[in-house]
Amino acid sequence: MITNDVLRSIRYMLDLSEPKIIEIAQLADPGFAIERSDVQAALKKEDEDGFAPCSDALLAHFLDGLIVQCRGRDESAPLRPVEKRVTNNLVLKKLRVAFELKDVDMHAIFDAAGFPVSKPELSALFRQPDHKNYRPCGDQLLRNFLKGLTMRLRPAG
Repeated sequence: MITNDVLRSIRYMLDLSEPKIIEIAQLADPGFAIERSDVQAALKKEDEDGFAPCSDALLAHFLDGLIVQCRGRDESAPLRPVEKRVTNNLVLKKLRVAFELKDVDMHAIFDAAGFPVSKPELSALFRQPDHKNYRPCGDQLLRNFLKGLTMRLRPAG
């Protein structure tokens, strides 16, 4: 899935302002240099003036910062290096960690989005890429997860 779409979806889901996105991204690494204009460009639609692709570094820092914001920082553990390449599986994994979702929660989220996933399919998404039962997370699967999670965290009405 396009990293810009992921960032826009999470921004809407949590009703975040641009300064808050920067603040969250810097929770993962206070030295991460990001300007408000970078975030504004990444949040624009592809056909809008000033659009810029969201870098993997920005999305990875934002997702790691979201984990720190939601769950707190483990002071006893060293800072984890931020991933260089963001995949759909990684986005799914980081959102699962940030919101402390169990398998039951994940299935409920997919069901709410009208996209049920079996237990083996779900567990295959969280395996290491070199595992024989690993399954890459497709764009449609991630899109439906984000939709279901938005319905859960931002109910209509």
